[in-house]
Amino acid sequence: MDNLRKTTTKQLNNALGSLKEKLGEKEFKKRIKKAAKKLVAGIKKTPLKKAAKPATKVIPVKKKAAKPALKK
Repeated sequence: MDNLRKTTTKQLNNALGSLKEKLGEKEFKKRIKKAAKKLVAGIKKTPLKKAAKPATKVIPVKKKAAKPALKK
């Protein structure tokens, strides 16, 4: 969980670098830390579930009877 928070913090730093100048270094770090914490809070350490395969519906094909040969 801590590793995930660190990577999220790095990504937010890269994405929101322009805000650093407006807010200041200390305030920016504080806000990024809070944002990363909230983003990661909902993620649990559970194994990923396999996606269920959708059931394919079989449509029966109507076969036409062969036409009998014409008698001469």
